[in-house]
Parts: sequence; structure tokens; C-alpha cells
Amino acid sequence: MDDQTPLSPLRDFAIWEPALRLLLGADTDRRAGRPARVEGRVGPHGWRSALPEGLSPSEPGIVDLWRAFNRGGLGETLFSAEVRPDGRTTLDLAWTSLVMPRGYPNVAVLTLVDGVLPEPWRRLPDSVPGSVPASSADLELLERTLRERLPDAVGATEEEIAAAEARLGVTLSDELKVLYRVTRARWDWEDFHDDYEEADRVNAAVGCELGSLEELYSVDAAARHSSWTYGATDAVHTPPGAAVQGLAGSPGWIVFGSNGGDELAVDLTPGPGGHAGQVILVSHEASLGADLIADSLTDFVLDRTREERCRQGQFPAVARVRTGSLQSIEAAAHPDLEVMSIGRSDGAPFSLAPLSGLPRLRTLTAFPGTLSDPLEITGLTGLEYLALGAQEWRVLLDAGAVPRTLSAAAIKVRQDEDHLSVADLGDEILALWDRSRTIRTLIEGNLGPAGSRATR
Repeated sequence: MDDQTPLSPLRDFAIWEPALRLLLGADTDRRAGRPARVEGRVGPHGWRSALPEGLSPSEPGIVDLWRAFNRGGLGETLFSAEVRPDGRTTLDLAWTSLVMPRGYPNVAVLTLVDGVLPEPWRRLPDSVPGSVPASSADLELLERTLRERLPDAVGATEEEIAAAEARLGVTLSDELKVLYRVTRARWDWEDFHDDYEEADRVNAAVGCELGSLEELYSVDAAARHSSWTYGATDAVHTPPGAAVQGLAGSPGWIVFGSNGGDELAVDLTPGPGGHAGQVILVSHEASLGADLIADSLTDFVLDRTREERCRQGQFPAVARVRTGSLQSIEAAAHPDLEVMSIGRSDGAPFSLAPLSGLPRLRTLTAFPGTLSDPLEITGLTGLEYLALGAQEWRVLLDAGAVPRTLSAAAIKVRQDEDHLSVADLGDEILALWDRSRTIRTLIEGNLGPAGSRATR
């Protein structure tokens, strides 16, 4: 293999030797005259391999390997080593498009179409006719309060406010205009002369770390996307009386400040039970939805806050059979169903026939061995994400029945499954979309006889 391949930084056997010795543990296979095999993966999120009892991924030899990996700027890399009794070692490396996300060690994800996000992150806000500001929105009280608290603040001109609206493509709420007419919150020499105490007074007067008029931005759904593994299995959920729409982002969520970690926004696209111009908190720990903080910016500045939390997607949009309260596919089938997840089951495999033709079904995940006939997937015509075991994928591939509507796919990997064989299976799926495939290379080395600490 050419030394200029992406795996070049890891082709020195000495980099791998300390980690391989740790993975061999008691080395019972070689002591009994049999070849030993160790395997695992290294990725941006760390190390994954079956470690001997008493060892952890923080062992120096493993940490050193992971650092070398990161210095090389590599993506997910799988490895498998065969160590013969005399110490001769063959190390097989695979630089792959498979990604095993943090928290999902047994799921290998393939991106089939670049730039496409799961449906919840593509969802735009629904129109809520008749949405008006809350009765507590009091422009005179808001301006009077802010001017009393900030008598020397420099406010924005009407031209500056109009420029911000043109840049954002929205009309700011009247309350937000009042705020910036009092203080444009420009943290520079012209307004504050590097007086950090004055900046603190502005933040205290408003109730948050205030951004300048020029820094206003809308919450971008794509920026909150975590992974297909999580995103494809959730759904936007906005109950009939909800104050806030359960979106990932909206052109009408205008961020004006923060609490030091989360974003605070004026909501111009409220839910059916909300008010135009209400204040919401967009948590950095969540990927969908936002929490209502105040019915108006007036309430927020006067510390008349309250809280309504947004709930995640739930049945009938999201159904989890054998991992939740549902025990059958028939009970989950519903015209509004978007996500079907089938968990581990000791009972008979499930038929997907009840799901055939459902108009909104976009995600199917099934634990290996839970489907009676994987070819029934052909009746699910709108799938964008499919997660199956290796055997189920084998059936679809052999029959030429892999859904071409997919934007991403995942292979559910059993603990005893060879990761390199999973990479080969992933290559077959990727080939259907003409995607880049796994790059393999072999490294030869010698760990010495069983029980030896020799390096050559």
C-alpha cells in the first residue's frame, strides 16, 4: 500500500505494539499454541475494544496510540491483529466511512448523501395565524425601565435597526427594537471605552449576557444536529397548546443573549399556545425544541419569568416496540408514524406488513434477528434512514432490494462480530451510491513469544 494513504501515520508497528500487548491480556491462546486475535476501532471520539479485566482506555499505551491517531487527522479506523505463538503479528487496518458515534458503540453509520440532515432538522416552523404579543408586552414600561437602569447607554439608530432586519430577513419585534434603541450593546471603545464594569451593568440591567445589534442571529437547525443515529430516531413534537414549536431551529428565533451557555432568543414563530415576541431558552444540551422563559421581553427584563419545557417526539410519530410500552407492530402502525424502532426480543420475529404504505414513515431501526422477512422493507417507500443487523443487510443486498431513498444507513454490530467484515458490508452499501470505500493496509511486526516482552 502506498505510504501516502490516509493510514500512513499509523503504519509504524512500534506505535501499535504497547496497545496490542495490553489487549492480549493473559495471552492464553498463544500460551496454548494457538494464534491470538485482538480487534477494535480508533476514532475521533476515542478507543473501542474489548479490554482484559482491570484495564481501561486510559492506559498509557492506548492513550499514546489515540494521540498518534489524532495527530494524523484520521477518521474512523478499524483494526484486527493476528498474533502467532512465536510472536509474528499481522495487523490489518481499515480506514472507513463507517462511523460509530459516541454513546452508540454497536452501531456503524454510513452517510450516503452529503449535506442531507434528518427530517426533524429540515422542518420549518408552522404558521400560527393570529399570533400576537402577550398582554404583558409594554413598550413604554420596557423603555422607561431600561433608561433608568442605563442612563448613559448609547442606543442604535433607526438605520442600524433597519440594517439588522435586512441582514436577518425578518422584522424585529417592537420590544427588541426598544431594547436596542436604548443600548446597541456594542462592546468597543466607541461605546464603552473598554469599561468592563459598564458592560456588566448592561448585562445586569437586561438580565443576560447581551449581544450587540450587529451580532443578532437566528437559530440554525443544522448547527444543533448531533448525528443520524440520534436525529433520525426523533421527531418534531408540538402539542396543540404548546407555547413553543418543537423545532431544531427557526428563522424567527432571534438570539439576543445568553446565560453563559444557553442561547436566549425572541421567538417570532411561536407555537399555537404562545405569543409573538416571547423569550425562549435554546439549551446547548438539547438538539430539538426550546423552553419558554417569559411571555414577553418586558417580563424578561422585569424578571417576571416562567418555564415551559418542550417535550421530545412521542407516539404516534415515534414508536418503540419491545423497548417501550408497545409490544407489537400492529399497535405501532399509525398514519402519523415517522419512526419505527424494534428492540431486542426473545419472542417470534416481527412482520413489517402492517407498516406498508404508511405515508410518513422515514426511519426503521431493528435489532438483529427481529425481522421475519427483511424483504418486507420494500413496502416502506419513504425511508431515509435504515438500521439493521448484518444478516438483514445481506438479504437486501443479495436481492437488490436496498431502498434507494436512503440518505444514511447503519449496521447494528453484535459484540462478537468482526468489525472488518462489517466494513466490507458497508462498502457494498456505499457502492450503490458510488461513495468512497474502505482503504485497507497490512502491517507486519513481531511481539515475541507468549510471555515475552521483546519488541522484535
